[in-house]
Amino acid sequence: MATTTPPTRPETPLVPEPAPAPVPDRASGPVPDRASSAITGRARLILLVLCAAQFMVALDFSVLNVALPVLGADLGMSPAALQWAVTAFALPSGGFLLLSGRIGDLYGRRKLFLIGLALFGAASLLATFAWDPASFLAGRALQGLGAAMIVPTGMSLLTTTFPEGPQRDRALGISGTLLSLGFTIGMILGGVMTDTLGWRSTMGLLALFTLIVLPLAPGLLPESRTPERPRLDVPGAVTVTGGLLSLIYALSTAAERGFGGTDVQVSLVAGVVLLVAFGVVESRSAAPLVSLPMLRRGTVAFGNLGGLVTFSMMSTVIFVLTLYLQETLGLSSFATGLVFGIQGVVSVFAGTVAPKVIGRFGAGRTLVIGLAGQGLLTAALLGIGTGSGAVLAAVAVSLASICHLGAIVAYGVTVTSGVPDAEQGLATGLVTTTQQVGLTVGIPMLGVLATTGDSLYGGVRTVLALDAAIVLVTAAVIALGLRRARRERARA
Repeated sequence: MATTTPPTRPETPLVPEPAPAPVPDRASGPVPDRASSAITGRARLILLVLCAAQFMVALDFSVLNVALPVLGADLGMSPAALQWAVTAFALPSGGFLLLSGRIGDLYGRRKLFLIGLALFGAASLLATFAWDPASFLAGRALQGLGAAMIVPTGMSLLTTTFPEGPQRDRALGISGTLLSLGFTIGMILGGVMTDTLGWRSTMGLLALFTLIVLPLAPGLLPESRTPERPRLDVPGAVTVTGGLLSLIYALSTAAERGFGGTDVQVSLVAGVVLLVAFGVVESRSAAPLVSLPMLRRGTVAFGNLGGLVTFSMMSTVIFVLTLYLQETLGLSSFATGLVFGIQGVVSVFAGTVAPKVIGRFGAGRTLVIGLAGQGLLTAALLGIGTGSGAVLAAVAVSLASICHLGAIVAYGVTVTSGVPDAEQGLATGLVTTTQQVGLTVGIPMLGVLATTGDSLYGGVRTVLALDAAIVLVTAAVIALGLRRARRERARA
């Protein structure tokens, strides 16, 4: 396994060595390339396996959405119950991420990654051959639990396999591209497969992916864990998992029924209380699940803020544009899929460019640039009309996806830069938790505004305006926060 080591300076035996200068912070500014970004041989195969698994999980987020009405009719699920097809996956996949990342740190990331893959594949088969709503929802929940194991351990294996610098930047760029591409392709494949092969084929596709990836993984992936094995922080695990489960349930349910339900309100309060309790527990734990000093690092705090906003706001844009294109302009599901298919193609380009931009400007500045671009292009979507707007939507959302991909890669680099290998599972657990929560909260917070007003068109424009404002304000906050963090490090 390749480990991250600080770059060495050339030896100067005839001249006394001066006091070491501060190590440049890649999260805040550019540093000279010290290694080739080329990924060759076994490392390329490792990256292929890890990215294939991430792509598979991203595909699962969207491939079923278009199939829900057909699925409900086949299994006898009411329209109100269909939200559980999504929520049953989102709850465990988001709620158990931090715990899974830490278990991988302590007991073996490769081991937990393989367990997660096997569980995900078995659960996909269960969902494929489900005979009633209960068996289907059980399969979805187990898929979510498998995803909660795959995502943080896969990201940890990536960051510990590829040393910090150009190689890791490129690996994260490829991973981020496939993550976005998987979500977009899922939207297109879901409609095509449901119309031609039936909704069960969407779940069967995920099982097939697992059967391809799982046999390759054991012989390729290196095992990695922390050198010491402190006791697992059980109180921290209980409070953070319970808090995330409550929060994700409340927001997922609110997307369908609004925030007026008693269960939604109770879950929101319980989620906040449990997450506050988690902070108290971690401040007193000898072996915390989350290192509070890590959370106080400017790069970790502001990097995760950027990740949360870029994921949540972009998923909201895609949601409301889907409604607009089909309900206002009358486009078919296939034509709507093509609009977002263009976005997917552009994402491939963005993923290759993002590491080069990071190398030039630094991850922190790239994150700010990406967010600012995403916000401005979201604002440009306010030019859509009731009779036309498909071309503007296709162009603006595709260009916004370039900025979005840049922000995704940059926030991953920002959060994990300078973190020891022993804590990479923790850092990447935060990265992936931010990703999952971001994908979950955007639509409930803003998306429902598009359908609750008198006019869908007016609601969509309101959501786009709020979305753009949130992204642009966040970009400014992160720019100021990272600048202050650099000044504090300079004074230290």
